[in-house]
This record gives sequence, structure tokens and C-alpha cells, in this order.
Amino acid sequence: MWILEAAGDETTPVTFRMPPGTVRTIGRAPRADFVLDAPLVSRVHCRLEASDAGMDVVDLSSTNGTFVNNERVSRAMLKQGDRLRIGRVEFTVERSVNR
Repeated sequence: MWILEAAGDETTPVTFRMPPGTVRTIGRAPRADFVLDAPLVSRVHCRLEASDAGMDVVDLSSTNGTFVNNERVSRAMLKQGDRLRIGRVEFTVERSVNR
């Protein structure tokens, strides 16, 4: 299971969980799979594709960009310990086999 956790000054704590083989979108719109109502987040900001090896993040032409470890990306493979920033919300990527 892949876990995205965000906690900090900009947002209340947020946790998203994705088992391998799932695809989910993150955005402000109710149609997004994971709704993230925060500043600078587009309606449908990015897509996550989880696998056993890692988790791909694909920017969906968001206005303010998707960042992995402070680098703007259009597509990237996330792994344990990476930081994913969407708008002002920064997630830490964790891998759990017990949750």
C-alpha cells in the first residue's frame, strides 16, 4: 500500500492510501478521486498510478504545477521518502505492507 501524508501549517492533516494497481486523481473538484481543497490546487490537478515498484504521478495540465522533491514534473516515478507538492500541500510518500 502506498500512503501520501501531509501535515503542516498550510493544511489540516491529510492521508491518501493507494494499493498497487489503482489509479486515482487529485484535485479541488468533487469529481476528483481524492479531493484536496487547498490554495493553488487545480480542479483535477494530477493522476496517481500505483504499482508494486512505485507510484507514477502525471500532471494533468495544472495551472501551478506538480513538484517532486522541489522539481516541477510533468510525469515522475515516486518512491519511498519522496515529497510530492500539489499547490501548497506537500505530501510524504510512504510504503506500507502492514496497513
